[in-house]
Amino acid sequence: MEAAEHRVWVRASEHVRPVDDVDYDQVPTAPLPPAPPTSVVREVLGERRPSGWVLAKVREGRGPVRGVLNAPDCEEAPQGAPLLDVEHALNVAENLGTQLCTLCGCTQGLTPMLIGFDHITDS
Repeated sequence: MEAAEHRVWVRASEHVRPVDDVDYDQVPTAPLPPAPPTSVVREVLGERRPSGWVLAKVREGRGPVRGVLNAPDCEEAPQGAPLLDVEHALNVAENLGTQLCTLCGCTQGLTPMLIGFDHITDS
C-alpha cells in the first residue's frame, strides 16, 4: 500500500448538507474575496513569462553595434527597451553580431526556430 493524497472540488450546495441537530450560528464565517478570472490554459500551465524579447545593444570599441537578445524579465535585459515580437526577434537573431542570452532561456526559445525543427528527429 502507498500513501497518497486525493483532492476533489465539490459544489457545496450539491454535495454538503448540514448535520441534523447541530447549531451553526456560532461558526465564524467570512466571505472569500472574489477570485480573478483565470483561463483553463493558465490553470494548467501556470504563470508564464512575459511574451516577446528585448535587444540590449552592446558597442565594442570601434566595431559595429552588437546586441544580445533577452527575455523581458531577464536580469540582463535593458529597462524600457521596446518589446520585439517573434518575427522581429528572429530577424535580429539572424544577424551575425547578435547573441542570444543563455541566462533567461532566449537561446532555447529561439534557436529551434532559427535552424528549423528537422534536426530534432535526425539521428
